Amino acid sequence: MERFDFSPWRPPTRGGRKARWTSAEVAVAAIPDRSRVFIAGDAMTPNRLVQALDDAAASWTRLDIILPGMGRRIPLVRKAGRPFHFTSTQPGTMFAELWGTGLVDILPCRLSDHQTLCTPDGPLPCDVALVQVSLPGPEGMVSLGMSVGVPLAVTLGAPLVIAQVNPAVPYVFGAGEIPAQDFDFLVAAEEPFRDRPVSEHLDPTSDRIASLAAATVADGATIQFGNGAMPDAILRGLRERRGLSVHSGLLSEVCVDLLDAGAVQAPLVGTQMVNSARMRAFAHRNLAVQLGPVAYTHGAAVLAGLHRFTALLGAVEVALDGAVNSEMRGREFISGPGGAPDFAFGAALATGGRVVVALPSTAGGGRVSRIVPTIDSPKPTTLPAYLADLIVTEHGVAEVRGLPLRARAAAITAVADPAHRPLLSAYRPPS
Repeated sequence: MERFDFSPWRPPTRGGRKARWTSAEVAVAAIPDRSRVFIAGDAMTPNRLVQALDDAAASWTRLDIILPGMGRRIPLVRKAGRPFHFTSTQPGTMFAELWGTGLVDILPCRLSDHQTLCTPDGPLPCDVALVQVSLPGPEGMVSLGMSVGVPLAVTLGAPLVIAQVNPAVPYVFGAGEIPAQDFDFLVAAEEPFRDRPVSEHLDPTSDRIASLAAATVADGATIQFGNGAMPDAILRGLRERRGLSVHSGLLSEVCVDLLDAGAVQAPLVGTQMVNSARMRAFAHRNLAVQLGPVAYTHGAAVLAGLHRFTALLGAVEVALDGAVNSEMRGREFISGPGGAPDFAFGAALATGGRVVVALPSTAGGGRVSRIVPTIDSPKPTTLPAYLADLIVTEHGVAEVRGLPLRARAAAITAVADPAHRPLLSAYRPPS
């Protein structure tokens, strides 16, 4: 197996840096006041650098912090406004107490937007990037490890780039391989990972949904999926398929199981991978896993050319016209658009492509229908109605692509919880 050539889709490198090994304290002291600082997220958050930034907070009058998804709260939040102000492209509960304070802004964007978002010519150019990388290999390269798509472009292009070099980071092949000399500062900081909790147990409702969703995937399809127990359960239902390919935002342990079962062919292509001991060990210097830039993994032109590209997506709620909200629960932001708009549009373009949205029909112990008449403001429409295709709940599969609004509403109502169908049936779509 050969390395895939991601170079046509890889962002340009700034170059001209002089890599210097130093301490976290010395490195963050080089950050100018009033800088815009990107911090890599989720499992790849450079926590030693973040702590040094927090410890030196009094050194700046203001720093604007750009954050993608964060799996857990970082200490900077305690000093919001003193001097830290935040912009998040994947908001979550970490900012719960800051909503409405003016100290945190939400930037809705697709994952593909990160290819140019924070670059010097982008709409939100960053002065500084703080990332985490693997130990340098014999060839003098380091790897961005488990997350490439979001931090790659800003790492290559920001005026000041500081890397936390952690021996626990796996060296993952792909676009995240960068010469160690292409950083301004390298900070040695060993830090063990907190593994992602993995649960194979699903309640009967979720198990039923996973089974129905898996049945929509044909042999020979190229599959994409998200993070969590439900996507993992859908994938486990594909063990008997043959000729599947993986082209996803995320790669999970179940992908390895499908590879072993002969259902999936290598390489597994994504832009990030789940954080678990097994996945880190499997991906380390293994050509069966290759992580690419979002211009490739989420690019419409690339996705349109994939055979039977099938996007397996979740949702908070689905409207009767097929529109989807995946970002807000009640009045609380739980996520951003992420890769869902990219993958849904790509699947709509691909020959034989399908967009599969799977969700339980209710929440709150059955009191709240997740099938709703419309997506009401301030809730965002993550996926517009024109991308609607297959809607899966525990009550069945609604195939709505090509259906006009009245027929579409009837088909989606049929997979809602029976207790909520009378109210939904009373809705009259525009005509």
